[in-house]
This record gives sequence, structure tokens and C-alpha cells, in this order.
Amino acid sequence: MKTPFRTALLLASTALVLAPVLGLDSGEAHAQRAQAEVDMDRARALYVSNDPADHSLGRNFERDIEQKAVTDSIYAAVTAGVMDYRKITYRSSVGDMDIPAYLFQPTEKRGEHGHAALIWVHGGVHGNWTPNYWPFVQEAVERGYVVIAPEYRGSTGYGQAHHDAIDYGGYEVDDSATAYDWMVENLPHVDPDRVAMMGWSHGGYISLLAAARPPHPFRAVVGIVPVSNLIFRLSFKGPNYQHHFSTQERIRGLPFERRELYVERSPVYQVDHIEVPVLVHLATNDADVNFEEAEMLVHALQIKKPHLAETKIYEDPRGGHSFSRLVDMETLTRDDSPEQRDSWNRVWTFLEWNLRPYLDGQGAVVN
Repeated sequence: MKTPFRTALLLASTALVLAPVLGLDSGEAHAQRAQAEVDMDRARALYVSNDPADHSLGRNFERDIEQKAVTDSIYAAVTAGVMDYRKITYRSSVGDMDIPAYLFQPTEKRGEHGHAALIWVHGGVHGNWTPNYWPFVQEAVERGYVVIAPEYRGSTGYGQAHHDAIDYGGYEVDDSATAYDWMVENLPHVDPDRVAMMGWSHGGYISLLAAARPPHPFRAVVGIVPVSNLIFRLSFKGPNYQHHFSTQERIRGLPFERRELYVERSPVYQVDHIEVPVLVHLATNDADVNFEEAEMLVHALQIKKPHLAETKIYEDPRGGHSFSRLVDMETLTRDDSPEQRDSWNRVWTFLEWNLRPYLDGQGAVVN
């Protein structure tokens, strides 16, 4: 027979009172509660491994490599005669991995320090640079930007070792930021004082964390629908999503097990360290980076960094999480909605104000 409610309440209160006397804190007292009978179906559904050996079970790496080859062939075709395009590789500043990257440049270079540059970071827990970025990258290059898109550790299409090296919010940030060093060392026409980092979703997340870890060389950052709070996010998404994080080599656990690490890797808790202009756009109907998560970041920026932050919340735009990357995949052209047009107008204006892409490196305006 179940204990009556009032008796149970009295017992619980007594336990809390006696805990200090017994030398237990409230957490320890709670941990010693009587164990209920385990529902094995529920237990299996809630189980989340912390073993890196379980991270990529069932992943078809050969298919990933084949898909990456298709993407590369598409970019080779669409850029031909339009811009200077190639793939490059550089060593991460971490020192342990080579990072592939896409490089897009104007065909005619302006000379020393003549171009502003964008480090454009792709999204996805295990994502990669895909053809739907093309129309936006084309616009960037037409505006005079040099664009480099790193395939940081964890990106797909480069085999299991690159995939399983994923370090969400950790070394992947270093991998992406090292693109700056490669550009400065290899592209004399890039102005080292006019570089921004930007991205959607996970890419926006990496951009924000890079800005929150000084010293860094970035003049501004753009985060569209960025992942913002891993502690909230993992609780909101549940075990199937949590698995992608808890089985990473440098994480090995959930937020309650690695609290400091998850705080360090959540942009919402790092806003105090951001000292460069930031643009963030959100969608209220985002089903990936849910608005309940993302609005925390906007509020933190508005309160703590009102002089640096430019934010905009779009009400139920077409596309939700993808509202500003709507593309006709048959023609690889923009499939604009009013919100997409507005968002990109704001992004280009923000970047133009902070990077001055129209200057030739000597202070003269390029027509």
C-alpha cells in the first residue's frame, strides 16, 4: 500500500532536516532514496553512452566520401569562369590534424590587403560544406570578399578518423580560426584587419565561441539561428541527440557530469567575453535550434552587449531553421521569402559597415 501523501511529505521534510546532522548534503540524501522497480524499456530508451567507441555506430563513411566528391564536382562546375576556386588544406593550430577547406576568391585580385575576407563555417553536428551555400557565396565574392570555408574536425566526407575527431565547441573552434592564419600567410591580397567569421546553426555557434575567446583577429561575427545553450539544448532534445555529445572523446558525458565544460562551450554563458560587433538572427518557428533555446542568447546580448549586438527575431518565417538559406536546388539560386531578403540585406549591411569590402587596401574606394 502506498504511503499517504501527508506522511510522505513529513518523511521527506525529516530527511532534509536530518541530512546536515548525518553529514550529508541534500544531493547525497536524494541519491540514497529507495530504488523503484526499473522499467527496462524506459531504461533502454533513456540510456546514453559515454564511450567514444559508440559514437559512430552504423555510419557509412564510404557513402559520405562519395557524396563529398559529388559536392566538389558541383563547385568545380559552377565556379568555372566565375571566380577563383580551389580546395586547400592547412594544419590546425591544435597541431594534430589537417583541415580541408574551400577557397572562393574574385578572379581579379586588388593587390596587397585589397580584400576583406569571411571565414564561413558550415553547420550540422556532423555536417559539411554543401551546394546550397553557393548562391550566397557567389554574392559575397561579387561584393569583393575572399571566402574560406573550413571542414573542421567532425565534418563528413573525409573518413572515420576525421569524423570521430569531433570536438563540439572545443578544438573545432581552433580548426576554424586557423583558416585566418592560412589566409594571412598565403594570400597577401587579404587584409588581416578586415576578417569576420560567420555561419548558420552550428557554424554560427562556432563563430560566437571564437569571438568569446580572445585574443582573436576577427573584426565582427555573424550567427544565424546559432546553437546557444548546450545545457538546455541537450535536455530539450533527449537521449538520441545527447548521444552525439556524450560519446565525444573530449566530452565523455552529459551536462550533469561535465557541468563546467558545457558552460564553457555554450555561447549564452560566454557573452561577457565578446568585444566585437555581433549580428544574430532567429526564427520563432525554428524546430532545430528551438526558439526557447536561442532567445536566451538574444536576451543576454541585448542586456550585456547592447553597444555591440545587432539582433532580429523573425516571426514564423518560411523555412524555420533554414529561413535565410532557401535555395532552389535544381538551379542553385536563391528561393527568396521576405524574411530571407531582409535577413541578407541586414547581413551584407552589417559586414559592409564593419569590414569595408569596397576599399582597395590603400584607402581608395573600388567601383
